[in-house]
Amino acid sequence: MRKQFSFPIILTLFWFSHAGSMAPTPAKEWTDLWLDYRLVSNQPLLQEYRYNLKVLVVSSHSETMELAGAELRRGLRLLLGREVSEGTDFEAANSLVIGARGALPQSILAEVQQELNAAGQEGYVVKTRATPRGKSILIVANHDVGVLRGAFHFLRLLQTQQAIRALAIVSHPRIQYRLLNHWDNLDRSVERGYAGKSLWKWEELPGTIDPRYHDYARANASLGINGVVLNNVNANPDILKPEYLKKVAALADIFRPYGIRIFLSANFSSPISEKFEFEARRRGGIGDLSTSDPLDLHVRSWWKNTVGEIYQLIPDFGGFLVKASSEGMPGPNDYGRTHAEGANMLAEVLEPYGGIVMWRSFVYDADVDPDRTKRAYKEFVPLDGKFHSNVFVQPKNGPLDFQPREPVNPLFGAMPKTPLMLELQLTQEYLGHSTHLVYLAPMWKEYLEFDTHANGAGSTLASIVDGSVHGYPMTGIAGVANTGDDRNWTGHFFAQANWYAFGRLAWDHTLSSEEIADEWIGMSLGNDTTVLSTVRKMMMGSWEACVKYMTPLGLHHIMQEHFHYGPEPSLDKGREDWTSVYYHRAGTTGIGYNRNSSGSNAVSQYFSPVRERFDDLTSCPEEYLLWFHHVPWDYRTKSGRTVWDELCHRYHAGVKYVAHMQENWRSLQPRVDPVVFELVGEKLAQHYRDAGIWRDTCLTYFQRLSGKPIVGDD
Repeated sequence: MRKQFSFPIILTLFWFSHAGSMAPTPAKEWTDLWLDYRLVSNQPLLQEYRYNLKVLVVSSHSETMELAGAELRRGLRLLLGREVSEGTDFEAANSLVIGARGALPQSILAEVQQELNAAGQEGYVVKTRATPRGKSILIVANHDVGVLRGAFHFLRLLQTQQAIRALAIVSHPRIQYRLLNHWDNLDRSVERGYAGKSLWKWEELPGTIDPRYHDYARANASLGINGVVLNNVNANPDILKPEYLKKVAALADIFRPYGIRIFLSANFSSPISEKFEFEARRRGGIGDLSTSDPLDLHVRSWWKNTVGEIYQLIPDFGGFLVKASSEGMPGPNDYGRTHAEGANMLAEVLEPYGGIVMWRSFVYDADVDPDRTKRAYKEFVPLDGKFHSNVFVQPKNGPLDFQPREPVNPLFGAMPKTPLMLELQLTQEYLGHSTHLVYLAPMWKEYLEFDTHANGAGSTLASIVDGSVHGYPMTGIAGVANTGDDRNWTGHFFAQANWYAFGRLAWDHTLSSEEIADEWIGMSLGNDTTVLSTVRKMMMGSWEACVKYMTPLGLHHIMQEHFHYGPEPSLDKGREDWTSVYYHRAGTTGIGYNRNSSGSNAVSQYFSPVRERFDDLTSCPEEYLLWFHHVPWDYRTKSGRTVWDELCHRYHAGVKYVAHMQENWRSLQPRVDPVVFELVGEKLAQHYRDAGIWRDTCLTYFQRLSGKPIVGDD
């Protein structure tokens, strides 16, 4: 059996090991993300591509079309190893023709009319077409931005070495608003950011434009992401000052040709003057008022004037993201008003311009219910139907806080009259930051495919978010970004895959995790079959492994306070609903939080038959066992092991998987870029050490309570 360290020693080892991961990394890293166009290695395909792609015909020359043309010229030159000539003949053989509806000749329009109708406002068509002199390939859309997205799709086909002889692709987004939320502060720090400082160099804007702004917009455009919230939800009111709005406008001008709109997080107390000390302490402070009461006429007038100033600078401004009455942030509850009254005040001033409000449901007032996971539901469900039509309520995927695994947030399905915007987290706040290799697409797919039964069988989370179940007038999905100013953008080379996966799923949530992984691997590491199969295996099991060495069997919230990186299962001081022991409830007789009908009854917030499945100890999925049930240490799991033995087994299995990832990665040394190989290898070494610390810390702590020997170490 493994030697058992004392708990303080384990923590000391953790801190020393993690300190090593803070050391500077080499300056040279891949910076092109998944848009690194390399010569096609498959020779028969390369010859096919060269034969079919001899001429590029660009139908018009707007700024967006220039971007599409430039991307195709660059991509084809690098992928084919030669220049593609420019042409103007729409009927030329072996040509690539790109254009939006208004700039295409009637002969082409007549052939693609049906497909363009299906593509809608944002989609595109990629189609092989017979001409009088041979074949050509069309990339067409109803608008220029659709053409740009289609260009990226076509280049992705070449990067992943797909056949292009008979293309018939019609692609359109399943969700309307597809946003990245940046938790970036005006001092360039990033809350829950693990990839350096903020990308936004506020001190240089608007006069100096960093080239990476274009690179960032290009990467998002390649995925179909169409909106960016620039600043932290814990918003500094200064972002709404005229000097900052001019800086925001400069970024909006850059992003606009890529089909990306700018949004801002707004501080609810922005209208309050700094001279009112009580309110200023509560993060108000750029206006001249003594209140931010949403029903006060002066407050409403202040927001109306401010919004008008924003739209003068940014005509396509998207709207506000708001965190209110949560974690010390001001909000309508401070004035005895509801979340709906607060959101509607902002919605009314944005509505004439086509702007929206995204009102986060991340609230957990301790007076609402003793069980923190029930509080948002109890606050928001009674408000269903009371929000204006241009308001989203934005819940996180689970009812707690981006834990390694949670059940689906019960708000989804419970507000049929209110559009709900799903919030996911790319930045790995509770999943090892940008040190652990954790591919998040399998997690997101588990949520998206979960059947809530909100409107009978088949009411998956995805079908609620995309409007299929309740017919929402607008639909949305948001991801908390994992980017920073590190040269490789995300701090870990493999964290780029999570940015990529979020964008692909936001566009089409029916894609599988494996499909997305294969695309990213082929575009980022090459199409060597050994690399593809080996890296796919590493990625596909990485999230489940993380859950096992951190929080198996439905455990949750046992991480370090504030930092959220390492384990601290003994934390029992401070606010009760923030301590680890509040959540795992481990004692000498058993472990787990009783949320079934005999406990907090959180199961009652789910629809039947989900409610009954979670409530019954024998039918509750084991991945949520200790989320919903407090069980004896000797309770038998489906494997036949006791809960204690099963915990031991899973903690060890999670660490072993990381060891296997190390072995698999080492086997690829001759097949991948040497710089990437070294950087990923260093991260995996730290990852393995951290996983072991999670296992040893948690098992040592729980063993003291269970009184049972640690088993499962081969």
